[in-house]
Amino acid sequence: MRSPYSRCANCVTVPRGHAPSRHGGTGKVNSVVETLLRSSEPSIRWKTRVHVLGEEPDSRSLRALQEEIRTSPRVQALLSRRSELGRAGTARKVYYKWQGLHWVAAGLADLGYPAGDETLHPIRDRLMEYWLNPNYFREFEARTLRAAYEKRGVPVMMGRYRRCASQQGNALYSLTTLGIADERADSLVERLLHWQWPDGGWNCDRHPAADTSSFMETRLPMLGLAAYARKHGARSAEEAVRRASEVFLRRRLFKRVTNGKVIHPDFVALHYPLYWHYDVLGGLKAMARIGRIGDPRCAEALDLLEAKRLPDGGWPAERRYYKVNPTVFQPNTDYVDWGGTSSKRMNEWVTVDALSVLRAAGRLDL
Repeated sequence: MRSPYSRCANCVTVPRGHAPSRHGGTGKVNSVVETLLRSSEPSIRWKTRVHVLGEEPDSRSLRALQEEIRTSPRVQALLSRRSELGRAGTARKVYYKWQGLHWVAAGLADLGYPAGDETLHPIRDRLMEYWLNPNYFREFEARTLRAAYEKRGVPVMMGRYRRCASQQGNALYSLTTLGIADERADSLVERLLHWQWPDGGWNCDRHPAADTSSFMETRLPMLGLAAYARKHGARSAEEAVRRASEVFLRRRLFKRVTNGKVIHPDFVALHYPLYWHYDVLGGLKAMARIGRIGDPRCAEALDLLEAKRLPDGGWPAERRYYKVNPTVFQPNTDYVDWGGTSSKRMNEWVTVDALSVLRAAGRLDL
């Protein structure tokens, strides 16, 4: 049987019962936090104060910090082509990895960009137009791999919709988090619920034998539906999130059910950004966002994350999915550098996310 984890080319609750981190004492943790609070990146300082120290995001000082994020060189670089990419006739540039509008919106949502910015509405409209194209409402039965590519629309094979739901899911998450989603978000939710597989996730693998959801195709729809449910109190979205979380929890976030082995080497390496990919930190971060980080099945992944801590108390970016070129439109190229990779040097983006996860799990002693 084909690996179910393939992908086609293409609210924090502190649980009880966990001891503080066993890797690095309180002093070392505090030292890293202090380093992050002195970062030249306002987004790092904002993430540290909100997700690690637990400060109220609506406070005056944190709103001021978000304004600093809005005008930061990083954000200005990400938005440098928004007029060009938003014009009619540039559909290819909506999803172009990693410089299309889709990825710009995702980056802003993760950076702590201030919500409700009406100047982002053209980006929103372009994403909604693109991801709610009539082809995504057209479906057809297919029995073979070849037949699945012969028509436009969403193929249904063995009763399962073969759709890259990470795309609609990421758009839903980004636009909701940025506070610019409108009533069209309801249609994104409807599509995600419609395409959800029996085991709770999603998969775009068009091989008929594929019968298990993909980690990469499930994480972003789960986060998008969770963000929508928090805003609208949608029971159907909440239930879909619960079902999707079992795709990860049943596998301890990185292990096969059949033999307990690591699913893929990339799953146990640390990256930033993940884009549509998956690793154990991304899985833990998602569990924290949906309020399931206290599930005992997260324990092994948390142990693994703690074991990756560097002697200075931070975490490295062990691998990356991007190269950097702010002026040339190239595949797999980002506008900005996210700290590169190193086995010995702390990456601020990975470190602040790791600390936030450990805080959510009750494993951080500050």
